[in-house]
Amino acid sequence: MKVCHERGCLGNMAAFLLVFMLTRYNPPRLLDIPYTRFKDGDSISMIDVNDLRKGVTFTHEGALYRVLEYSHHKPGRGNATIRVQVRNLRTGATRELTFTSGDRVQDVRLDTTTVEYLYSDGEFLHFMDVETYEQPQIRAEVFGDDALYLTENLQLKLSSYEGEIIYYELPTTVEHKVVESEVAVAGDTANNPTKQVVTETGLKVQVPLFVNVGDVIRIDTRTGEYVTRV
Repeated sequence: MKVCHERGCLGNMAAFLLVFMLTRYNPPRLLDIPYTRFKDGDSISMIDVNDLRKGVTFTHEGALYRVLEYSHHKPGRGNATIRVQVRNLRTGATRELTFTSGDRVQDVRLDTTTVEYLYSDGEFLHFMDVETYEQPQIRAEVFGDDALYLTENLQLKLSSYEGEIIYYELPTTVEHKVVESEVAVAGDTANNPTKQVVTETGLKVQVPLFVNVGDVIRIDTRTGEYVTRV
């Protein structure tokens, strides 16, 4: 090996020493990719915790979370603190996570499909994909009390991650038939009185006194409140 310059060429040993000294004190720099790393040939998207907002899905310490609330706290000195209220999409449990500004977590992109609700067998809720006609099933505890909004043929969205269904999105309102009703007290019209009724799924709702058994009512799935009689 020879290294040549304007004054001549160096021999093998001199050239080796020159290259050694250059690499020792000026080591090659590795490519820094702050938002993407690679594992088994697949790219994995990383996001800064400052970008965590309501609805964002990410993984942290092996758990899959969806952000419910986000807050940013900046002390007088030092790095900002990021606090997020999250729901574990596999267990349904909620908790608060705290990060330091500059931390990164793995971003997750969910596959979303529209399905129709078919029935419950007590343990699982059964659905049908409106495009492929496949019939996925989800454990009833994933929906919790939200299962009471489900009526036959109701359309909603299911989201999956790596083939695992882990999230659902109900329509904003649903329509239910009233099957039971408290007896309204005659003449009780002060202070906008209400009474409790039970719908076809067992859902209990506070409604105006004029709502009767057999009526169909519209309910807001975000709050569980009565909207109107249909």
